[in-house]
Amino acid sequence: MSEMIIPLILSGGSGSRLWPVSRESHPKPFMKLPDGVSLLAKTFSRAASLEGVPEILTITNREYYFKSRDEYLEAKKSCPKVADTYLLEPFGRNTAAAIILGALDVTARYGGETLILAMPADHLIEDVDAFRIAVGKASELARQGHLVTFGITPGFPETGFGYIECGEPGAEAGSRMVTRFVEKPSLDKAREYVASGNYLWNSGVFCFAAGRVIREFEMHAPDIHAAAVKCWEATGRNGAMTEIDPDTFSEVPDNSFDYAVLEKSDAVAVVPSDFGWSDIGSWNAVSDLVSPDAAGNRVLGEALLLDVSDTYIQSEGRMVAAIGLDSLLIVDTPDALLVADRRRDQDVKHMVGQLKSMGHECYRLHRTVHRPWGTYTVLEEGRNFKIKRIVVKPGASLSLQMHYHRSEHWIVVSGTASIVNEERTMLVRTNESTYIPSGHRHRLSNPGITDLVMIEVQSGEYLGEDDIVRFDDEYGRK
Repeated sequence: MSEMIIPLILSGGSGSRLWPVSRESHPKPFMKLPDGVSLLAKTFSRAASLEGVPEILTITNREYYFKSRDEYLEAKKSCPKVADTYLLEPFGRNTAAAIILGALDVTARYGGETLILAMPADHLIEDVDAFRIAVGKASELARQGHLVTFGITPGFPETGFGYIECGEPGAEAGSRMVTRFVEKPSLDKAREYVASGNYLWNSGVFCFAAGRVIREFEMHAPDIHAAAVKCWEATGRNGAMTEIDPDTFSEVPDNSFDYAVLEKSDAVAVVPSDFGWSDIGSWNAVSDLVSPDAAGNRVLGEALLLDVSDTYIQSEGRMVAAIGLDSLLIVDTPDALLVADRRRDQDVKHMVGQLKSMGHECYRLHRTVHRPWGTYTVLEEGRNFKIKRIVVKPGASLSLQMHYHRSEHWIVVSGTASIVNEERTMLVRTNESTYIPSGHRHRLSNPGITDLVMIEVQSGEYLGEDDIVRFDDEYGRK
């Protein structure tokens, strides 16, 4: 059997329990941890460090493609020979669809005996050496025909995780066959599981041969298998970045890999592991990554504290002054502030649901919005005006576009802008400006080798982001 292994990174989700940093357009995998590195970049680096990895396949939403590619750039400096390839979903369809399409892709290009290591993009593993050892054991089991999961030795009775009940010893030293998977239990049940010593947390990381997992889908989830095969035939790989056919993808049943296959298969083994795993599923989990002071406070950013204890404070740019507080979570961003009792960190997702039902933009967007060409930050807005800071990456271009309802004044802060304004093309340099009337076709490009930074002042009766007509776009947007 092939010694090759293809890591399959499953990247998506909203991370609503980590609002206001994680949002629909900037979900949890892209969230920077206290060391300044995103969970997605850490996952890529961890996967690239394994032996026998020629490429890393990421399955994500099309809207996250350019952001994912940018996150990988820094990580790839230490592993330039590992390729990054992508399957892009038109919308979310759960882990079963992602895994079988990934397996069909790997089988088509490398053969059914090739191993796949499927892992979420938004989990943290701190002991990478221990992770490599666990992957080695899992690989041997997978080569023997098992579907392998990684079980984490529970440190306490957690009710927010699924559990794995261990059975007979497996074929590899220390491994066990899986008796059953248990959904998130009550506190009493969780205590019982931990006390028994026979249960592990389900990490959501899996290893299997591509062809074997396809056959398991065919046996245990034939509806998913048939729909996925049809979808893959309609899609076909197209270089390093492939967009999944939306019509046939919508016919693939929405189900998790655990429900669809693992809970029904008799070939599932588990590798008990202790490699510093966390799903970073709450602000309390994030706070654990920051060293506490003598009073148990953990601070990321600037804060001034008086009689404060056991409190986590994260601020992106403002001083936070706190007096007489205990056991709170305070997370401050430019447009939203979260203040919560630490014991209710799981309830943050309910606030996000309310914001979404209200139609409030801060459930979806940050003040700084990422685009394929760079970023824009809304600095101020009011009746009939909006001010943005625009950063365009070297060599990047915005689409050739037009607005019906707004005019734009552009001021170059640093760099040089190449600007198309109707029939005229011009260079606008630092401290220079230009004006784009409504109805004019225009395009902004950065011909330089450093970031282009501009201030844009919009004026008009309607300033919504949907007032845009694209005539040409190198990123395939409409």
